[in-house]
Amino acid sequence: MKKITYIFCLFTSIVFAQDHDHDFEKMVNAEMKSAFKKIDLRVNPNTQNYDVTYSKLEFTVNPAVYNISGVVTTTFKALSDMTTVTFDLTNELTVTSVKKGLTNLSFVQNASEELVITLPATVTTGNSETVEITYNGAPSSGQSAFETSTHGSNVPVLWTLSEPYGARDWWPCKQDLNDKIDSIDIYITAPSANISVSNGLQQSRVINGANATTHYHHSYPIPAYLVAIAVTNYQIHNQQGGLGTTGSPFFPIVNYIYPETALPTMSSLNVTPTIINFYETKIGNYPFRSEKYGHAQFGWGGGMEHTTVSFMGGWSRGLIAHEMAHQWFGDKITCGSWKDIWLNEGITEYMSGCVVEHLDGASSFVSWKTGKINSITSQTTGNLYLYDSQLNDVNRIFSSRLSYDKGSMVTNMLRYMIGDTNFFQGLRNYLNDPLLAYSYAVTPQFQTHMEAVYGASLQEFFDDWVYKEGYPTYAINAFNSGANQATVVINQTQSITNSAQTGYVSYFEMPVPVRLTLSNSTTLDVRLNNTFGGQSFNVALPVGTTVTGITFDPNKDIISRNSTAVMGISEFELSSQVNLFPNPSKDNITIEIPNSISVEKVSFINTLGQKVMIANTNQINVSSLSSGIYQVVIETNEGLAHKKFIKK
Repeated sequence: MKKITYIFCLFTSIVFAQDHDHDFEKMVNAEMKSAFKKIDLRVNPNTQNYDVTYSKLEFTVNPAVYNISGVVTTTFKALSDMTTVTFDLTNELTVTSVKKGLTNLSFVQNASEELVITLPATVTTGNSETVEITYNGAPSSGQSAFETSTHGSNVPVLWTLSEPYGARDWWPCKQDLNDKIDSIDIYITAPSANISVSNGLQQSRVINGANATTHYHHSYPIPAYLVAIAVTNYQIHNQQGGLGTTGSPFFPIVNYIYPETALPTMSSLNVTPTIINFYETKIGNYPFRSEKYGHAQFGWGGGMEHTTVSFMGGWSRGLIAHEMAHQWFGDKITCGSWKDIWLNEGITEYMSGCVVEHLDGASSFVSWKTGKINSITSQTTGNLYLYDSQLNDVNRIFSSRLSYDKGSMVTNMLRYMIGDTNFFQGLRNYLNDPLLAYSYAVTPQFQTHMEAVYGASLQEFFDDWVYKEGYPTYAINAFNSGANQATVVINQTQSITNSAQTGYVSYFEMPVPVRLTLSNSTTLDVRLNNTFGGQSFNVALPVGTTVTGITFDPNKDIISRNSTAVMGISEFELSSQVNLFPNPSKDNITIEIPNSISVEKVSFINTLGQKVMIANTNQINVSSLSSGIYQVVIETNEGLAHKKFIKK
C-alpha cells in the first residue's frame, strides 16, 4: 500500500508539472487520486449475482480519532439463486456480527478482502433479502478513502473520498461501477461540537449526551464511490438555487465551510446560485432538486463531485463550475466504462467553459478555448475514447490533455457543427433518457442522441475526433474571383502522417470557420464544409464589395495547430496585372509584373498544344521561335497568368 502511494506521487508530479492552471491541476489530481484502487481491482465476480436496492449506513466516528464503527444494513435482490452473499470490505476492518433480523448469520472475511455471508436459506432469483453487518476498526491507511487531519488552529476534521473503488476501505459494499444503490439513509454519530455532512437531505440531528446523530436521506440511485461523509466544526452557509418556475420550486444550497476562512469562502461562493441557475436553463433541472446541492470543505486539493455535496479543497469559480456540472454528467449519468471517461470529464469541463462564456463574454471564452487547443496540440497524437491497452494506465485515463481538454473541445466542436439549439436540446434529451437517467451511458448512446437532434449521421465526426487521433493544420487561400464573389481554397495536413500508425486520420472532414474582411470595413463569417484537400468554395459577397482580408477560425471553435489563412490572387486578377511587350515581337520580350510577384517559369505553347520553349526570367529572347501565335503560361509565386503572344 505504501508503494502504491509512492508511485502515485511520482506519477502526479510528472503529469501535473506541465499543467498551466493550478486549480485545474488540483481538480484532476483529486479525481485521479483513488484510481490506483480501480486499476488494481477488477470487477469482483462474486458480487455479480445480486443488485443492491437499499442501504442504511450507521457510522460512529470522531474526527480526532482514526477509527470507524459501523452498522450497515443492505437489501439486495438476487439475480440468480443465492446461498451466500459477498460484499467488498478491507481486512483492516473487523466484522463482529452479521444478522438477518434477529438471527445471527455465519460469515468469513477472506484474503481477497471480501466479506462472505452464509444465508439461512436459498434466496431465489428475483427475491430480496436484507442483512445487517456490524464492524469497526481503523480503515486502510495511505489510500485516502478515509482521512483524518486538522485545519485552522489544529481543529480535527474527517472526510472520505472513495472514487472509484475506495468505499470498501471504510464500509462493506458492492463497489461495482455499474450497480447503483436505489436509495440510502446515512446516520453519523460524532461529538456534538461538530457538524456532520453526507449525501441527500438532512432529516434530523439528535443530541445524545456528548454526541449528536445526524440523519441524511438520499432517494436517488447512487454508486458506492459517490457515498461520502465529512465531520468537523463546520460553519453552515445557506444559499438558494433554482429558477422558481411553475412546478420547479427553489431548492437549498447548503455549504459547510471552515469558520476561520468563512468570509472569503462565502465571497467565493456568491456565484454558486448564478452557475446552477445557468446550468438549469441550458441542460435542465438540477438532477437532485428534491434534496439539496452544496459544498463541504475538506483537506484534499481540488474537488470531488459527491452526489448533492461536492467536497472542495479550493473555491475558484472554475472548480465550483466543474464539480457542479458533474451532478448532471457523472452523477446523474455515469460513464458506463472507463473507456468512456470523457462523457464524465470532457462534457463537464466544457460546461465550466460555458460559464466563462456566459459570465465573462465571448472574448474570454475564446481565450479559454485557445488554452484548451494549445494543450491538446502540444502533442501530435491522443485518442479520446480509450483503447483496451490504455485501461491499466491511470495517468492516461485521467489525462488532463485528453479526457478533460480534448473532451471539452470535441464537445465544443459538436456544438459548432450541429448548432446551439440542437446541441443543448441533445444534451437535455440524453440526460432525460429513461434508460440512462440515474444510470450509466457509453459513447454510442450519447452519439445517438446528438444525431437525433441533428437529423444526420455524426459517425465521421466521432470516428475522427473521438475514436482516432491527431488534428489538422489548415492552409487556406482566398481571392476575389469575379463581381461580388470570392473563392476560398482549403488544404490541410494531419499531425499523424503515417497511415500505418494507430489512430491515423486520412482527412479531418469538418465545417471550417472563416471570417472575410470586406472592402466596406465589415466582416462576413462563413462555414465551409471541407471534406477533401484542395477543395474550392465560391462565396457570394455583398454587392459592390471585395475581400481585403481573411481570418481562420476567429472564435477558436475547432482543434488545429499553426493554421494559416492568406489572401491570394486569382488567375484572372494575376493575368490583368501581368503585361508582355512588345507584342508582336521578333526577338526580345519583357514580362512586366508587380514588385511583390516573382516569375518562376514561363512556357510557350504552340497551336498544336506543344510546349516548345521554357524560360525562367522576365527578359526572354524569342528569336528561335517560328512565326505564329503562342499561348504563354507564366508561373509566379502567386499563381498562374496566361497571355497570348505573336511571333513575327
